[in-house]
Amino acid sequence: MTSERFVVGVDVGTQSAKVLIFAESGAVVAEGHHPLRPLEIPASNRAIHPDDDLWDATVAASQKAAAQFTAAGHHLDDIAAMGICVIRCCRVLLRPDGTLAHPVINWMDERLDHPHAHEDQYGEVAHVTTTSGYIGYRMTGQRVDTCANLIGWWPIDDHTLDWSDDPAAWETSRLTRDQVFDLVRPGDVVGKLSSAASTQLGLPEGLPVIATAHDKAVEALGSGVLDPGVGLVSLGTYIAAMTHGARYVSDAESFWTFQASIPGSYLYECWGVRRGMWSVSWFRDEFGAAALAGIDADAEGRSVEDALNAEAAAVPAGSDGLLTIHDWAAPPHAPFRKGAMVGFDGRHTRGHLYRSVLEGIALRLRTHMDPMAAELDQPFTHLVVSGGGANSDVMMQILADVHGVPATRNKVRSSAAIGCAVNAGMYAGIWSDPGEATTVLIERDDMFEPIAAHTAVYDQLAAIEATAHGHLDALTRQISAIDFG
Repeated sequence: MTSERFVVGVDVGTQSAKVLIFAESGAVVAEGHHPLRPLEIPASNRAIHPDDDLWDATVAASQKAAAQFTAAGHHLDDIAAMGICVIRCCRVLLRPDGTLAHPVINWMDERLDHPHAHEDQYGEVAHVTTTSGYIGYRMTGQRVDTCANLIGWWPIDDHTLDWSDDPAAWETSRLTRDQVFDLVRPGDVVGKLSSAASTQLGLPEGLPVIATAHDKAVEALGSGVLDPGVGLVSLGTYIAAMTHGARYVSDAESFWTFQASIPGSYLYECWGVRRGMWSVSWFRDEFGAAALAGIDADAEGRSVEDALNAEAAAVPAGSDGLLTIHDWAAPPHAPFRKGAMVGFDGRHTRGHLYRSVLEGIALRLRTHMDPMAAELDQPFTHLVVSGGGANSDVMMQILADVHGVPATRNKVRSSAAIGCAVNAGMYAGIWSDPGEATTVLIERDDMFEPIAAHTAVYDQLAAIEATAHGHLDALTRQISAIDFG
C-alpha cells in the first residue's frame, strides 16, 4: 500500500507569507503564516520591503508548516512538489553573488511605473528579476523564473511566452539578456530545493519547485474560477477582478490579457482598486477602538472587524447617500488623484463611514468590470470572492447587491496557495488537469444572493460613481499643487 502524497503551496503577498501543505485528498494537513513587516517609505511615492523580509517571512511560514506536518505524523519524503506564488509587479535587483543590491521594490513604488534605471545607491547590479524569480532562486540556486509573472517593463513576447527577440523591446526596458533569468511556463519546474534552502525551510532537499504565474492569476486558478461568466474578486491590498478565457486579446480597451496559471489559457483583468483593503484596515485601526468600547459586556471578545461590521450591517444600502470614491493611492496616469467621501449630513455615523468604504470598493469594481464584460460579450453571472475581506458577511452581501449576481466564498480562503498546489500536483501526476484538481481542493462555502431593492439603489449610485473623477479631478489637481511644507 502506497502512502498518500502531499504538495506544498507557497503564497507570499504584500502583507504576509502563507505556506499550506495539501494531501492528495484535498485536505489541508498543515499550514504556516508569518506577517511581513510594514513597508518602508524612504521618500514620497517610494515603497520597499525592509531588509530581506520576503525571504525571511517565507522561511518562518515554511518552518511552521513543516513542524505542524511532522507533528501530525506525516513524513517529509511523501511531499511530491512545491508551487510558489509571490506578489507581482515588484522589482528585485541582485548583486553578482545573488544577494540583494537593494531592498525589494514594492509595486506601490513610483519606480515600477518606469523601466529599470540605475541609481548610485544600488551599487553593482548583475540581475534584475521579479519576486518569484528571487524566491525561486533562493530556494533552488537556479536563475529561472515563470514567464507568467512579467508584468510591466519587461521585454517579454506574450505569444512565444519567452523573451523578445526585438532589440527595441530590450532598449525600451533598459535591460540586456544577461541581466534577466531564464524562463519556464506555469507548471514547469524551476529547480530542486537546495541543501541550504532545505535546512532553512524545513522541507526535503531535492523537492521540485514548480513555477506558477503572477499572484492574481494563481489566485484565480485556486478559487476555481474556470467557467465563462464566473469572475474572481480578490480582496487584497490591491483589489482585482478577473475571469479566465481561451484566447489572447491584444487590443482590449477595458482590460489586460495576462498569461493564466493554467498552461495555454489567459486571464482577463480590469483595472482594480489600489490600496483597497488597506483603506479598510486603515479605518479599522483609526476608529476600531471606539467601536469596541461601545460593545456590551456580554459581547466581550468580539473582534474590531466584528464590531465595525455589526455597525455597517445596521446602515441601509447606500449609506444614506454617503459615497466613497476610492483612489487612496493615485494611479500612475493621474498622480494628483485623492480619495473622497461625498454627501455627509447629520445622519451619518461611524457605521455609515465604514459601510461607505466597503460600498465604494464594490462600486469602483463595477465601474471597471462592466466595460470588461461588455467588451468580452460575456456578462458576469457569478462572483467568487477571495482574500481576508471575504470573511465579512457585510462585504459579501454588498458585492452581491452592487453587481446583481450571487457571490460565493470558499472554505479555504488562501486561494493562491491552492493554485500553487494545483500546478505542483499536476507536475507530480497527482491530478491530471485543473478541473480535477480544483474539484478535489476547493469546497464552496456561503453563497450570498443579491437583494433586488438594494441592487436598484446601487444601480443609481454606480452611474454617479463612474463619473466621479470627471467632477473631482479639477479639485484634486489644485490640492496636489499646494505646498504643505
